[in-house]
Amino acid sequence: MPRIQLTDHDLPRVEELVALYDSVGWNTYTRDPSLLYDAMSRSLRVVCARDGDRLVGLARVVGDGLTIVYLQDILVAPTHQRRQIGTRLLQSVLEPFCTVRQKALITDDEPRQRAFYEARGFTEIRDMDSPIRAFVKFD
Repeated sequence: MPRIQLTDHDLPRVEELVALYDSVGWNTYTRDPSLLYDAMSRSLRVVCARDGDRLVGLARVVGDGLTIVYLQDILVAPTHQRRQIGTRLLQSVLEPFCTVRQKALITDDEPRQRAFYEARGFTEIRDMDSPIRAFVKFD
């Protein structure tokens, strides 16, 4: 089996992005492929996981890179899940931001996702010791 390579210097092609996002059911993103590509190009950092030439995973962060980074997307194709690719992507995409105080994300309410993020040092906001709130608005 080929070794999965992580890269942070090649933005995936539109077709690759659509295929990867569709493979995990994130169809809201793929309704407008050019918008998805544009959003990707404006990210602070994008790290891709490739199996040979095939895009099998991706993580990206947005924010100012100084006081906050937001893990916008992390996804791994179903055919490549449960191989530590997500862990490697998360570590790699956040590596340049180790001194940034706030690292945030919003994710689905699924037990596996909670376990994944908690195992990597994230705390669900309702479990924080200090009183803190989070607000979102989806249009």
